[in-house]
Amino acid sequence: MVILGAGPAGLVLGNLLHASGVDCVVLERSTRAQVQARSRAGFLAANTVRVLERHGLAEGLHRRGREHATCEFRSEDGRFRLDYGTLGRGERHTVYPQHELVTDLLTQYLDAGGRVRFGTEALTVRDADGDRPSVAVREADGRTGSWQGRYVAGCDGRHGAARRSLPPGAVRRHHLDHGVSWLGLLAEAPPSLDAVGYAVHRRGFAGHMARTPEVTRYYLQCERGTPPDAWSEDRIWDELSLRMRAEEYGPLRRGRIVHRAVVDLESDVLEPLRHGTLLLAGDAASLLSPSAAKGANLAVLEAEILARALVDDLVHGSAEGLARYSAQCLAHIWRAQEFSQWMLRLLHGAPGPDGESMFQDSLRRSRLASLGTSRSCQDWFAEHYVGV
Repeated sequence: MVILGAGPAGLVLGNLLHASGVDCVVLERSTRAQVQARSRAGFLAANTVRVLERHGLAEGLHRRGREHATCEFRSEDGRFRLDYGTLGRGERHTVYPQHELVTDLLTQYLDAGGRVRFGTEALTVRDADGDRPSVAVREADGRTGSWQGRYVAGCDGRHGAARRSLPPGAVRRHHLDHGVSWLGLLAEAPPSLDAVGYAVHRRGFAGHMARTPEVTRYYLQCERGTPPDAWSEDRIWDELSLRMRAEEYGPLRRGRIVHRAVVDLESDVLEPLRHGTLLLAGDAASLLSPSAAKGANLAVLEAEILARALVDDLVHGSAEGLARYSAQCLAHIWRAQEFSQWMLRLLHGAPGPDGESMFQDSLRRSRLASLGTSRSCQDWFAEHYVGV
């Protein structure tokens, strides 16, 4: 079994297959240090924690993760908080930076004897329509080679070899560009509020997400095409303070910006998630906007479903799980996409002619008002916000 990519999907899959006695190798183009330093999301859904607990992969998050169940919305109409841990199904997030989760998964996999080939770039997947697919690779020293297995799991993202290797017409691609860009920031600064903060402002969205007691992630809506380094640190903090209405609700704790990147918000789904012996999971299967923090959680869920199906096939001789894999995962993916789209409409003003923009802004304000006052709306939000 060949697994492409050492992210959450690939490493959960590798751990589960290895524990079940399935011989597998993970091919990763980056170094181990680079893999363990990737700054990504940090909100784990309750079901993600249950998956990791079920397979003995949750020790690190139990020691260092922090439960979280409050979010705050700020707009021109005031602010309100939701203790979503008491709403809906009463479930909470666990705040645990993704690079720490990846480090845990990688360490456990290697300590158990699992194989990872770092610095190995997958170039293409060959013969996926047969029963012995292979992966052409370029090693760190520039030499080329190949790996062969019974199946290939593409967990290498939307630009990886798995997607590139799909022949024309093999899958349908559903794609939506939301026309919104965020400047994503990591600041060496303690959180400024004890909640996830969503600020809607006429100048654009701003977001506040705690990562650790010393590090906070912020988002700033920016114009499409803005270079990550276009704004000075002073401008960033001034804009965050303005959009989060710091004069009204309290100052932000400032610190050095240690990472920045511009994200163009898009949604992307491939259907089906399988072509012959090539199976897709994580960002290779679907891409969500970060507005609802679903990406890593879907990746872990898909990896468990795929691992179970592969073990049934390779160990027990039953292909039923693999036949159901795509449809089972797509049901979860489309529900996550729907909620992500709802969050985008909640947090962003609509571009367009003045009349249309004013109409959409009025709808947005009405949505926020309903979320702040309607218990049924709050229960729906809580269930979908934490659920996958």
